[in-house]
Amino acid sequence: MKQLISEIKILAELGFQEVVSIRRHIHKHPELSFQEFKTAAFICSVLDTYDIAYQKNIVGTGIVAIIEGQTPTKKTILLRADLDALPIVEENKTDYASVNEGIMHACGHDVHSASVLGTIIILNKLKNKFSGTVKIMFQPGEEVLPGGASLMIDADVLKNPNVDCAIAQHVFPSMPVGKVGFKSGMYMASTDEIHITIHGKGGHAAMPAEYINPLNAAATIIQTIEKEFPFYFDEEGVSKNTHNSIPTVVAFGKIEGKGATNVIPSSVYLAGTLRTMNEQWRTEIKEKIKQIIYTVCEKYNTTADINIENGYPFLVNDVALTNRCKHFAIDYLGEENVEELPLRMTAEDFAYITQKVPSCFYRLGTGNKEKNIISGVHTSTFDIDEKALEISTGLMAYITLCELNTA
Repeated sequence: MKQLISEIKILAELGFQEVVSIRRHIHKHPELSFQEFKTAAFICSVLDTYDIAYQKNIVGTGIVAIIEGQTPTKKTILLRADLDALPIVEENKTDYASVNEGIMHACGHDVHSASVLGTIIILNKLKNKFSGTVKIMFQPGEEVLPGGASLMIDADVLKNPNVDCAIAQHVFPSMPVGKVGFKSGMYMASTDEIHITIHGKGGHAAMPAEYINPLNAAATIIQTIEKEFPFYFDEEGVSKNTHNSIPTVVAFGKIEGKGATNVIPSSVYLAGTLRTMNEQWRTEIKEKIKQIIYTVCEKYNTTADINIENGYPFLVNDVALTNRCKHFAIDYLGEENVEELPLRMTAEDFAYITQKVPSCFYRLGTGNKEKNIISGVHTSTFDIDEKALEISTGLMAYITLCELNTA
């Protein structure tokens, strides 16, 4: 294995500048979810350069590439990258800052795509080193429902050839560059969107006998739900519902009344999120939330329209696969650079893949306090220490080769 590690590290180093250039191009030209046409065309041009076979225009902008090693039918591993950016105005003053006003790769999908391209360039050069097939999925629309991963599953991305397991990585700005993190088992939460419109009767604020204030019902709904489903933080910093110890968050981030100091609106809109890690409880809590809303509205003589939109399922890392990948990472990076991760209440549409085939979703350290690269994802100043690209391309190539060669 030492010889293979050395060979991969040399290839990762030799390809580093090209991967940096790919990342900067994608970062400079971000596109929103399901609009990643130029990004997809650019990725195809890179695949063409290396004569890597692919299929394009899957659910619009998705791409699936194939690299066959010795005995292609032995095992198939799926590697995944996402393409879309966010509606954020970038504040970074770099040469590769976004030129598309109001759009930014603030979640690292430029890093994911460039890194996976770098990985498959390495794997394409080492086809004689593995048995099986590497299937590479560049998916659109990770940031918005219904999630590009779910649509690509519907388009049979896990078939022809059938995928045996899947691997993906995600930038982690709070982790120093050079390190990676793994968590076997349940790792990230499901995510559902809560939309409520409460109807009352508008009027002049000075004449309470003539109006029914929907704001009172809205305030009580928020307080009642928080009281009914309180959460505390355990020793790992994970929020847990006190009723059944299942990690759960119900939070409202928007309340819109459109009244004034002396104007009571006729309706109020609430928007929130529901995150949890148990599918039965996920169904039950939705009904409990609805019942709370209806009960409160009856008390205040109001009515409510409720829409709880189903989002991504919870993400579960296959225990055996993830433990193997963690071991491979220790081989490649050293034990001191591989960390155990806590549960997270954030969500990720790779969860759809994890529900279908054994999967491993791990974190790539991209931060560097000395260089002031500390901004979190989904912020206007997010950036990475690009040294992470050399680490990520080599590591994913090594993990893939080891797993393909595992009986």
